Amino acid sequence: MPSIIDETVFGEPSRGLGLFFLCGALLLAGQQGYYVIVKGATPFYAGLFVIAGMALSGIAESLPKSRRRAAGALRLTAISILVSLLVIGFFTPRAPLSVIEPVGLSSPLL
Repeated sequence: MPSIIDETVFGEPSRGLGLFFLCGALLLAGQQGYYVIVKGATPFYAGLFVIAGMALSGIAESLPKSRRRAAGALRLTAISILVSLLVIGFFTPRAPLSVIEPVGLSSPLL
């Protein structure tokens, strides 16, 4: 009898869900890029974690049905990225809300 984890993590990929995750990651990356390029803002850590997690989930769901193990590995990687964001937020609550500072540049507003 297969376990619940085996059925959910290493189950057959769903194309519709993969398209949803990839479109979500693309929209979030576009939003992040717009604010960085046009508005001159600096990217947020939390947004990059969510984009990476959604993109990996979308790629995992877009794989053919014969690649169940690879899809499972990508799903586990996406889950670990998103859980690491929660862990970082738990131990250092201000870190996910902080911005990425370019190396060698200092902001006069700090």
